[in-house]
Formats: sequence, structure tokens, C-alpha cells
Amino acid sequence: MKLTSLKLPEKLFSLLSFIDELRPAQEKSVDAGLLDGKSLLVTTPTSSGKTLIAELAMMNAILNNKGKAVYVVPLRALAAEKHRDFQERYKSVAKVAHSSGDIDSTDSYLADYDIIVCTAEKLDSLIRHHAPWLSSLAVIVVDEVHLLNDPSRGPTLEILLTMLREIVPNAQLLALSATIGNPEELAEWLQADLVQDDWRPVTLHKGTYRAGAVEFH
Repeated sequence: MKLTSLKLPEKLFSLLSFIDELRPAQEKSVDAGLLDGKSLLVTTPTSSGKTLIAELAMMNAILNNKGKAVYVVPLRALAAEKHRDFQERYKSVAKVAHSSGDIDSTDSYLADYDIIVCTAEKLDSLIRHHAPWLSSLAVIVVDEVHLLNDPSRGPTLEILLTMLREIVPNAQLLALSATIGNPEELAEWLQADLVQDDWRPVTLHKGTYRAGAVEFH
């Protein structure tokens, strides 16, 4: 599927001019209703194009004046990286903020931004501080959603998703992961359609190392 075949805001095509063909998971997501606001659980291998799926949904909502987007990651370092990438690519059409610090701050300045990149713990704090801009969220992206199963981060993420569904029940939810053991069950809990694909840009070979040599299976 060609990028130019999608019904996207005209401004977005020039920003994504480096892309010609969509990768399999991206095409499946579009077919599943990505640009129509459908909530999706996307589980595909690393480097298969999950971030672009999120970017298409976020920018489609922002440029069509549907509301803000929040991109939730597990680590501060990853939040800084995503903020840098989104800022570099979309600064001409969207204001991108990074918030992952003081969990006792309301960060009222975030009301002026279109994309907010933050950790789950920070977003949980913003919800508990009743940040007024949360009601204007159109797209919620949760990266590494398999951490729901993590003993330390899982409970916070689970409560976060539960509260967001109460605050913005009509927001589009995109949950992304490379490794989920029970995708059908999780998709049902998230009230999202499941998008699965096993394509990866580099073929993965499995083998066993023994006595100085690798035997591929």
C-alpha cells in the first residue's frame, strides 16, 4: 500500500515524504480502522514500524482538529528519545512536549501542546492532579504495553488505562508491543481490535552456540 493512497491531511504527506510503501503491520492497521479512530492492539516484531502507526493516528487527529495525543513509554530515556524524534519531524505543524519529571507537579503548560510524551507514572500523576487538558485527548498511545505483566510497573499501567477509559471513553487507544503472550485476551480487555504480523526488516535466525560454533536450527 502506497502512503499517498491514504486519506491523510495534505500537510502530513510532505513530512513523511521519506516513506513510499507501508510495511505489513502498518497496512493491516490502516485496514483495521487506524485512520477512522479505531482502538488497536498492535503486536509485531521490533523494527516492524509500530511507531509510525502511532504517528499516523496522532497526526491525523491533530491536523483534523480532533484533539491532543499522549504517547506513554516506560522509561524517561525513551520519553526523551521519542520527544526528540517527534519534535524534529513535526515541529512545523504540532507542538511536542516531554513530561517525565516531578510527579507532584500539574505541569499546566502542557495544555498548550498537541503531543505529550511521558512515562506511565507521570501520566498517572497528571490524572490524579486532575489536569484539565486530559479531557481533550483524542489519541492515547501506550508503548511496550506488555509491561502490564511486570510486577513493578504493571499495576500502575493497568490503573492508568482504566482511569483513561473513564475520563476519555471516546479516545482512540493504540497499544503497541513486540511480545505479548495472550494478545486476544488483552485486546478484549482494552476493547481494541487486534493487529498481528510477524514481518521484520531483517530475518531472525535461531541457533545454539556450543564448543565455539553456532548450529542454526
